[in-house]
Amino acid sequence: MTLIIVLLLLLSYLLIATGHLTNVNKAAIAMFIAAAGWVVYICYGTDFVMERHAADYAEYLSGAAPSSDGVKLFIYNNVFLNYVGQAAAIVLFLLATMSIVELLNNNGCFDFIQDWIRTRNSKRVLWTLSLATFVISANLDNLTTTTMMLVIMHKIVQNSRQRMVVGASVVLAANCGGCMTVIGDPAGVALWGNGAVTASNFSAYLAFPALLAWIIPTWWMSRDLPERLDVAWPAAPYRGDDTNLNRWQRVLMLVVGIGGLWFIPTFHNITKLSPFLGALCVLSVLWVVNEAMNRKLNRSGQMSRRLIPVALQYDTIQQILFVMGIMLGLGVVTETGVFQSVAEWIDVNVHDIWMVGLFSGILSSLVDTFTIAMSNFSLYPVLESATDAYAMNFVQNGAFWKVIAYSTAVGGCVLCVGNVSGLALMKMENVSLGWYLKHCSIKVLAGWVVGMLALAGEIYFLG
Repeated sequence: MTLIIVLLLLLSYLLIATGHLTNVNKAAIAMFIAAAGWVVYICYGTDFVMERHAADYAEYLSGAAPSSDGVKLFIYNNVFLNYVGQAAAIVLFLLATMSIVELLNNNGCFDFIQDWIRTRNSKRVLWTLSLATFVISANLDNLTTTTMMLVIMHKIVQNSRQRMVVGASVVLAANCGGCMTVIGDPAGVALWGNGAVTASNFSAYLAFPALLAWIIPTWWMSRDLPERLDVAWPAAPYRGDDTNLNRWQRVLMLVVGIGGLWFIPTFHNITKLSPFLGALCVLSVLWVVNEAMNRKLNRSGQMSRRLIPVALQYDTIQQILFVMGIMLGLGVVTETGVFQSVAEWIDVNVHDIWMVGLFSGILSSLVDTFTIAMSNFSLYPVLESATDAYAMNFVQNGAFWKVIAYSTAVGGCVLCVGNVSGLALMKMENVSLGWYLKHCSIKVLAGWVVGMLALAGEIYFLG
């Protein structure tokens, strides 16, 4: 049964990696492996429980006779729900941040980006869009940020070839910016929620490597553009009457949304509660501010007719289902003990987190960044203390967590099929894998390697 579960996981990895060819949605694959894996596990639950949870099961029975229903209820209450809770914490955080993006975007809080781009100069257009994406994705969800910025770019840049280059830089900026903070990428949220990293330490180490991994390829891509772009500046989008919000109201909403997310690490440190609760609190406050600012729309009934961008809405649902499916699928594999055996093999035969990081980055470009990152994080528990230098990599704020977070996020951009942001670019701008491989992959690879060297230097000199 362990072999069947592992084969199901490997099959799902293969289907995720070839999703751009088969057109099978990643979220559907993730949900299937989660459901099928746990069904197989619970059908032979007694063997798994006696191998890994014998003492807890005996305490659960409290002298009662074991039964088929009893072991299933034990698995549900003591094993399965633990993984549901971990996955739900990440999903709820993503749901809150994605909703914050939609509220801010619907109220025109990001329209200032279009106001900045009043030029045909290719470098200014590229760097303005890329910089805005990098900063926003560091504070909000990187997929939603990418989709929003690609929509803005599509309206401004008229030439399809030029949009491909600018769009590739947007995708790279979103992933580099997202991996720089614990709230910008689902993998970072998972690390932070499990206590593997702290927010300040994580950003302090990854900020410089992420900047290098973004700046070097973006500068290189800018050389592929002509001096002047074929651009147009559309009028402010119509969103009902909410475009009547004046500048200070939009700035206030932006400060509440972004500033509230900055407060979440402090909230987590003070209360020790899950970060998603702080994110939901920020969303609730922003929601109240939104309704107060748009009270005239509420009275006239126009608020209910205001459209939410379909691209954001659809991708949000997919991302949430995908994350939930992957987390539950990896959870059942963890319960078989396979990840523990793989970790022991790595410790004996590889014994080098940098080799693991490089290999994970390559895999993430072929499969999926979040999937490979979470597979690596499932290999090792967070150690409270360590007795040797190698084990120190797996304590809180250890090097292993940072190396994997950086390598999978940036390495996943080497091929555009390795992350959901890249797939969004392929879908929205009809970018082919061959075009991306020819024009972007080497540049992203160079930035990834330079950033990895910078991260190695930081860890070596700073400890």
